[in-house]
Amino acid sequence: MALQESGEMYLETILVLSNKQKLVRSIDVVDYMGFSKPSVSRAMSILKSGGYITVEANGHITLTDSGLEIAEKIYARHKMLTEFLVALGVSENVASEDACKMEHDISDESFEAIRKHVEKNRK
Repeated sequence: MALQESGEMYLETILVLSNKQKLVRSIDVVDYMGFSKPSVSRAMSILKSGGYITVEANGHITLTDSGLEIAEKIYARHKMLTEFLVALGVSENVASEDACKMEHDISDESFEAIRKHVEKNRK
């Protein structure tokens, strides 16, 4: 099952939250993303049926290996693209927002070129 951009965003959010706190629940995703409870609940159901997350009886959400792999890839892209845009003179907030839009659509080839450029030019 190919994951849509919104699914990638949810996985990335679960990863970010799990790095900040011990337990991640749907309500944490609601608060972080600003989406409605029904929207998040539906997304969690889709991610669970796709094998990207597990949800325990207490509501604790955990990324599966495949979910973690996707989340880490998207999050790494987000951080790298943000760094690239900031280096170009874009403010941190705008760079992060734009990176969020770009991270899902950029080709692997273009991303790798940006990554190499950023790493080569780090101070």
